[in-house]
Amino acid sequence: MNLFNLIIECKNYTPHKPSTMKRRDLIKNLAVLPMAGSFLPIDSFLTASAGPLTPGPTIYQSIGVEPVINCVGTYTIIGGSLERPEVVAAMHAASGFFVQYDELAFGVGKRLAEITGAEWGMVSSGCAAGMKHATAACITGGNPEKLIRIPDLRGFDKTEVVIPRSSRNVYDHAIRNIGATIITVDTLDELRNALNSRTAMIYLNAGSETLPGEKFALETIAGIARPKGIPILIDAAAEDLTIPNIHLKQGADIVAYSGGKALCGPQCAGLLLGRKDLLMSAWQASSPHHGPGRDNKVGKEEMMGMLAAVESWATRDHAEKHKTWHTWLETISREVLSVGGLKTLINEPHGLSNNSPSLTISWDPANFNLTGPQVGEELASKQPRIALHSSHNDETGISSVTISTGQMQPGNEKVVADRLIAFFSQKHEKLAGMNPPSVNISGHWDVDLEFYSSTSRHTFFLEQDGNWIKGSHNGDFSLREMVGSIENNQVKLSSSDGHIADNILFVFSGTVAADSMSGDIYMGEYIRAKFNASRHQQKGIRRAIKFPKSQPLSS
Repeated sequence: MNLFNLIIECKNYTPHKPSTMKRRDLIKNLAVLPMAGSFLPIDSFLTASAGPLTPGPTIYQSIGVEPVINCVGTYTIIGGSLERPEVVAAMHAASGFFVQYDELAFGVGKRLAEITGAEWGMVSSGCAAGMKHATAACITGGNPEKLIRIPDLRGFDKTEVVIPRSSRNVYDHAIRNIGATIITVDTLDELRNALNSRTAMIYLNAGSETLPGEKFALETIAGIARPKGIPILIDAAAEDLTIPNIHLKQGADIVAYSGGKALCGPQCAGLLLGRKDLLMSAWQASSPHHGPGRDNKVGKEEMMGMLAAVESWATRDHAEKHKTWHTWLETISREVLSVGGLKTLINEPHGLSNNSPSLTISWDPANFNLTGPQVGEELASKQPRIALHSSHNDETGISSVTISTGQMQPGNEKVVADRLIAFFSQKHEKLAGMNPPSVNISGHWDVDLEFYSSTSRHTFFLEQDGNWIKGSHNGDFSLREMVGSIENNQVKLSSSDGHIADNILFVFSGTVAADSMSGDIYMGEYIRAKFNASRHQQKGIRRAIKFPKSQPLSS
């Protein structure tokens, strides 16, 4: 996820309850259009003072990279979470020795079981990797003759994974990577009917619909799956770890967590808890063993660091942690209210995912000539760089930014408050209206896209009405709607290649001549590309068209 996706307008984001949204919901609900500054080349954020790597407080600045103050949460694109001191110490200690990895996995698994009350535990190279290994375990049953044939599942007994549509997300690539056939269901009856002898597993993304009494309540699904011997994997990546584990108590067979989120463990580690037989098969499918999981190597350092994170979590004073977070938000709220026209609201967390309080600062954009996304981009692109959520509601006309505390560090609250006060206290000119277009781009365009290591030919079909453009974008595999605008000879066009669990954003920004246009493409987390387009020159053939009066007598 690109940093600028965190600061663009989120049309479905509810400022009053930011913590109720799962991290994965937020990714799906982000608006499609980035702010204008998002078209800046990535290397434009590098400083000119880059030089040799210098370990210490300025290690990133030494190579020209400016760190970010994290007021959004545990997003992998900005580093997830900061490891707790106990984690760093354990990883450093573990790095000085050699150890047999199967013995280590057994020792770690046994200790994780003792701490959490689960039957067994396993450390993977991230939550998604853990999901991949768990899927392999359910498909192969620990049979290495099957394991080494993945993703070619021909001849396998178990080849299907059933997933409710509400649980489909970009992370289920980890399941698809095994080669499983995904069966997507919309109702509980559909789920019940989809289960058969080929079903290897049911996957659920922990959220509101898996709670007791809800549409796909875990307890209900477990009651259907357990008599059939079908295991359930639940993805609780960003959730707080519960001891005893709430998901296992409700009937899950394996629950997966990210190490680099609430647990503040190693960013490159994940945690699996659940049935020992399945987790031993999952470990078999993980590096150092060869097979489909060799590319998800977890080191001895991450394994011991993850164990240290769980040990620390079990003894940490979580009430004191929340109290500290509230103090930071109260400080920011008090400081920014010195600027007239701003309102603040502290939001209490709901649920286990992203379980930290947040502060929403809202205002009427007309009072400052600023929208939420403009404030978000200013803070993200200028030093000291601050990542926060931003929003503008077209219906109410109110803008806001939301500060999440989960990964803020001591002293950040003062920096954030000072930056906000300084920016809101400046005079901002009212945005002028759009200049008229100097060219009309209606028509059929042949578009050549230049990716990092390949090219592709796409097609635009565009209709222009003044400054506004609509039409369609025919990509490599799909035809989708396109919208955009043109001012003078500068054009911006946007389309989205949407799939059930994926979405690829294309935002074109370029300069137009009479029959050509060229520029850059912003693709969100997939970074950048370039494009050149020319009007399609159709060779018209003049010939009379006859409409038959009768049906053919031969064919």
